[in-house]
Amino acid sequence: MKRSVQLIAISTLAAGMAACGGSGSDSSASSGTGTVSFGITDAPAMDLSNVTIAFTEIRLKPEEGQWVEFPLEGFEQVNLLDLQGGLSEPLITDEEVPAGTYTELRLIVDTDNSFVKRESTGDSEYSLAVPSGEQSGLKLKGEFLVAADTTTNFTIDFDVRKSIVDPQGKALADYMLKPSLRLVNNLEVGSISGQVDVAQITSTRMADENLADCQYTGAVYVFSGENAETSDLNVNNEEGNPLMIVPVELDDESSLYSYTAAFLPEGNYTISYSCQEDNNEEDDNLDFEGTQSLEVVANQTTEAELIPLVE
Repeated sequence: MKRSVQLIAISTLAAGMAACGGSGSDSSASSGTGTVSFGITDAPAMDLSNVTIAFTEIRLKPEEGQWVEFPLEGFEQVNLLDLQGGLSEPLITDEEVPAGTYTELRLIVDTDNSFVKRESTGDSEYSLAVPSGEQSGLKLKGEFLVAADTTTNFTIDFDVRKSIVDPQGKALADYMLKPSLRLVNNLEVGSISGQVDVAQITSTRMADENLADCQYTGAVYVFSGENAETSDLNVNNEEGNPLMIVPVELDDESSLYSYTAAFLPEGNYTISYSCQEDNNEEDDNLDFEGTQSLEVVANQTTEAELIPLVE
């Protein structure tokens, strides 16, 4: 039987599992078997250059029945920061499972082979604590559906920016993983792409003493809903956090900076850009610009207006 798991790490907030593929009341999904694939994706935190997590097993819990377990041979090490802008890495592929409603997914972690690197310290590796990671694993709770005689592809959205925290001198490890995960059905998601004129924004801010200077090339913040209120990221806040934070990258052909916010369920979103640093454990007073509302349609890419917006 062909086996692979797709692990996708992207910058996302929802700490739970979205209902994927409908409710468990569909009788066509309650008998027989179907096949599933899972993957992972990410958008990076500020100073982190490598966040490698070694996954040893994936477990699926049917609404009725015992756990379905798939060992991942060879410690499937994934640098989550390589998975950005819609990229993903397979963990299991086309694996046969009982059809029906599932209520939980778990990823078991090999802590000894998981680590973090910082851009400012080169190749130095820092230990990463994953509480209960080797026993009960990283947990995603919520319903998702596997229909009979069909193949369903899911993506595990692993938000590194929200998940990696500094334990502030505690002896458990150099960094701690407090996973922020969500699950999406690949047939039900779209993306937002756009460009930012970072040079113009930087020049404007340097010329005006009333504006804060850019501290780096910046990122686009994605919020759920139309005309949503913009805010920084603080993992200690239960509400108001951005759904996703996507760093911009230089486009050599245009001298502009590009971004793609991928794996977004259909619906309305608000995006905005900031070039100020954002500490994920503190409230920061960020300057935002280029705020606009957009609609995402499944299997399509929505093009945003160029930032800064033309007044």
